[in-house]
Amino acid sequence: MSLREEKFLALTAVDYDDVSIEGLRKTFKKTLKNGMHGLCFSPYMDGQEPGQVISEEQIRRRIEIIKPYTNWIRSFSCTEGNELIPKIAKEYGLKTLVGAWLGDDSEINESEIKGLIELANNGYVNVAAVGNEVMYRGDLTEAELIDFILIVKSEIKDVPVGYVDAYYEFSDKPAITEVCDVILANCYPFWEGCDQDYSLLYMKDMYNRAKRAGGDKRIIITETGWPNEGTNLEGAFPSEENALKYFINAQKWSKEENIEMFYFSSFDESWKVGAEGDVGAFWGIWDKNENLKY
Repeated sequence: MSLREEKFLALTAVDYDDVSIEGLRKTFKKTLKNGMHGLCFSPYMDGQEPGQVISEEQIRRRIEIIKPYTNWIRSFSCTEGNELIPKIAKEYGLKTLVGAWLGDDSEINESEIKGLIELANNGYVNVAAVGNEVMYRGDLTEAELIDFILIVKSEIKDVPVGYVDAYYEFSDKPAITEVCDVILANCYPFWEGCDQDYSLLYMKDMYNRAKRAGGDKRIIITETGWPNEGTNLEGAFPSEENALKYFINAQKWSKEENIEMFYFSSFDESWKVGAEGDVGAFWGIWDKNENLKY
């Protein structure tokens, strides 16, 4: 390791030599109590999944749980009850990054875009996200996505508009990057099989790649996290110890370098096992029953 790398690691990572799991839990609780920039909001209770309508009561209850620990909240959809999330978040004094979920259904896409514009024009949106990993999934063409971004930009004022995707998409697709006011980058060392010991350095590299692609544009890490259970992906192993280390290091770096970061996620979501395997259900800081996990 070079002297430069050692210096960076010292500035951003906690020394875990001789730190017990109890010590990690204690540091986690202190870090959580000190608060974080943002949290991705998981509204679906056990047995629910996207496509089902969520209630105001469950949104309100979960926002009350996370409110003491975050300044911002990120939502992923503007339909099926999700449109209530930014409204309720504003009641509790939270800032909002609000997403329109775009896929391969044109009617749903139209409803999502309409909902995002309406929420923004009514003052419930601080940052607007048009689509989430649409390029990664291949649900739309690049031109179709750009059209949606331009529609939203033309219809709302004084709210920065961007698109959420993996950090590398912003260098791979400069036309999309060009029309975004803000770069909304997902940075997951876990999903690239990175060993926990190197994950923080890797995340900083991901962030810097998005930053280079965006030039002078504001960069927000819209998702990052580490699961505590499930099957490993190459050198990335889910465990309580690794999840604690990753959370502590991520929050420390976010504060030291003023990185706008949304941690994924607030609550465990059982439905995610369908797309992500067993590991998909264990990304929350709170479990599916709304209990703090660590």
